[in-house]
Amino acid sequence: QVQLVESGGGLVQPGGSLRLSCAASGSIFYSMGWFRQASGKQREFIARITSGGSTYYADSVKGRFTISRDNAKNTVHLQMNSLKPEDTAVYYCNTAPNSLLSWGQGTQVTVSS
Repeated sequence: QVQLVESGGGLVQPGGSLRLSCAASGSIFYSMGWFRQASGKQREFIARITSGGSTYYADSVKGRFTISRDNAKNTVHLQMNSLKPEDTAVYYCNTAPNSLLSWGQGTQVTVSS
């Protein structure tokens, strides 16, 4: 099966930016998305991009985050701008909106002064 590896997280100041990457071991020709799970909360949908390039965002990140994909490289990215402390979470990628693949380890994003 396709394996997913997230990277690019880290510690950033409020208002800062990060670019997350999701590397897949195989072709990702289907709709892909980013999810996040904050401490003590359920995993939530953040952004989605279809095979045709259409994008969808949760209201909480709309206008600040941008999802993109490079099918030739089997990668999905999430550009995160204007980060807020409430964006702090572990970020995961998967098919979206239905998460059909095994979850990767995720990448930690911490937004703090």
